[in-house]
Amino acid sequence: MDSSKPQIGKAALWMTGAIASFSSMAVAGRELSVTHDTFEIMFYRSLVGICVVALFLTLTRKWSQVSTHRLGLHGIRNLIHFTGQNLWFYAVSVIPLAQVFALEFTQPIWVILLSPLLLGERLTSVRALSALIGFAGILIVARPGAVPLNAGVLAAALSAVFFALTTISTKKLTQFSSIGCIMFWLTVMQAVLGLIASGIDGQIALPTLNTAPFLILVGLAGLLAHYCIANALAIAPATVVVPFDFARLPTIAVVGMILYQEPLDHWTLLGAAVIFSGIFLNVHAENRSRLATDSGHTRR
Repeated sequence: MDSSKPQIGKAALWMTGAIASFSSMAVAGRELSVTHDTFEIMFYRSLVGICVVALFLTLTRKWSQVSTHRLGLHGIRNLIHFTGQNLWFYAVSVIPLAQVFALEFTQPIWVILLSPLLLGERLTSVRALSALIGFAGILIVARPGAVPLNAGVLAAALSAVFFALTTISTKKLTQFSSIGCIMFWLTVMQAVLGLIASGIDGQIALPTLNTAPFLILVGLAGLLAHYCIANALAIAPATVVVPFDFARLPTIAVVGMILYQEPLDHWTLLGAAVIFSGIFLNVHAENRSRLATDSGHTRR
């Protein structure tokens, strides 16, 4: 079998793992919000992450890749991600899970808009159209004027912006640092940020027998989700992987309905479909452009 051919079946299995991981993290975050604030969740999540990353670096003998080069950029990236993740954990505790995921899907739209400013990338007509479609989807989900905007909706929408900034800063970091180095500083710096933020009031709730499993789940699920997506993208085109990722929304909608009696809001599902169509339009156009470029190089 030609290993260069897309392996759709395996990619689907990897994306199933990603969907399960993201959904598990959302449910764990909702359960933990009763006992722990978002800063405490981030602190304990980062401690779990430190253990996992340290074990990985030890087993692969890649500690030499961890350096202090561009430590300032690591700090900026992790402060941005820490802010976005706290907003996300707050959102999953106060609004329907499906609404959080729908607004989180706007992250690629923000990457499209911010990349020309921060990375010097070109804003093409297709990318601009994709962003406009995405914002139309946001308006359908949030429905300003029809329903009152609340802190949870704003937090979920803002988390997508901060996640987009995280993606852009990560892209910059990959030019200088290995994935192992990026993950090491991510977990260490965010553990420090979590400790400082959660200890400002002089009280840090310790894990209990009930919350410890959920804290471990949050720490492992976040790492596993991104690992699954990376593996899916390695063996299949983005135009295949992105539609699988969209299955997160109906999945979490059903989970929210079963566990928390959250109604299936047709406006949220419709808005998410519009957001997805904008994202898919851009991914499809980028793939066609890449294939055309590769074909031109082959002819030469």
